[in-house]
Amino acid sequence: MAGVLTGNALGVLRVGLTAYLLGTHSRADSLAVAMGPIDTLNSALTNSMVFAFVPLLTACAGGERVALFRKLTRGFLWVFSCITLGLLLAAPWLMRALAPGLAEPYFGNAVELLRILSLSTLFAGSAAVYWALLYTDRRFGLAACYQAALNVFTIAGALCLWKSLGVYAFAVGYTAGAGVQLAAVYFATRRQLRAAAPAPAALRFRDILSKPAFFIVYASGLALNLTFTRAYATHAGSGMAAALDYCMRGVGVPLALLVSPISNSLLPEIARLRSLARMRDALRLIDRTVALTALAAVGGCGFAILFRYPAIALFFQRGSFTADSTRLVAAVFLGMGPSLVGWTLLEIMSRSLFALNRPWPPVIAAAIPLLVNVTLTLRIHSHRPELIGLGSSAGLLAGFAALFAMAHMGRRRWLKLG
Repeated sequence: MAGVLTGNALGVLRVGLTAYLLGTHSRADSLAVAMGPIDTLNSALTNSMVFAFVPLLTACAGGERVALFRKLTRGFLWVFSCITLGLLLAAPWLMRALAPGLAEPYFGNAVELLRILSLSTLFAGSAAVYWALLYTDRRFGLAACYQAALNVFTIAGALCLWKSLGVYAFAVGYTAGAGVQLAAVYFATRRQLRAAAPAPAALRFRDILSKPAFFIVYASGLALNLTFTRAYATHAGSGMAAALDYCMRGVGVPLALLVSPISNSLLPEIARLRSLARMRDALRLIDRTVALTALAAVGGCGFAILFRYPAIALFFQRGSFTADSTRLVAAVFLGMGPSLVGWTLLEIMSRSLFALNRPWPPVIAAAIPLLVNVTLTLRIHSHRPELIGLGSSAGLLAGFAALFAMAHMGRRRWLKLG
């Protein structure tokens, strides 16, 4: 919780600096459409590594764990390198899909920003494999400080390089922060890797590669929901994608505070209960967690919507971020803010089911937000800022409702199977 709080406090400073230097100008749009998808991709990759390999590494000990970890690092280094190379080469075509309404020269800026940021995917994905090893010893500190490191270096890069690099300074700082985090976890695990003599790992890499597949598909479904909303916003006028990105920071802070500490703490506990065949206790723990999280999410969402104008003005209204920018962001937040409730509950329940080794319901539910979002957004087809995020919010609530129904319908069968 301390790491998440620190990272999000620094995140507010980062967004405040972005608002001060870029406001809701089209340059801010170019940064939002490049950094937003990369940030989402990195988050999906890191979470998939943790949720796939913490139980796998925990089940091993000594030399077997070391051997398995080394196989993971070697194999996924190639995977993340290929992803980064693909992003570098395909950046212009990807940006056509991510920001179809962005005009030149800002479209070209977005392409270059995406290329710089793509290097962070190699660093972040590789660091996540080390996190999985640290988690097996209940060492959460460095992983919890990941977002803080990104924000510190993004802020430092923007302050130090703004005059020479302009908007590219944000991307350089972000990528440097991911690289520093990889170096930190590498040095933190050196003693742990020397503690036991390596033993042959029984699993083939093909089998290892399939472990995070379910979580990646799930995370990709949720990511596409937001990606579609951001792409649609580029057609709604200059500054709309940036306004949506500022709103997402307002949603992202309470989302991170609710989801990350709870889900990371639940993962080993639910896995332990499942290994002891105490499925009923595990399901009861999930129910109580979802109920308490729902109360917090609904209360936080109501508070944020009620006080959105003064909060946005207090944090962002200075420099290039004018009173008109405040009104625009506040209007967009009216439709995007309720996504906090559906997103939080969907994430908590999905991650709990992954820990129970029940991946299919979350994967199916992850496709629902995008389907609802596309259908509703294209049906309304409005460029009013209040309606830009409505489809995303409705889709996430529908996704949670579907997952909740699937989980409760499958309980009797899960209890029999153990």
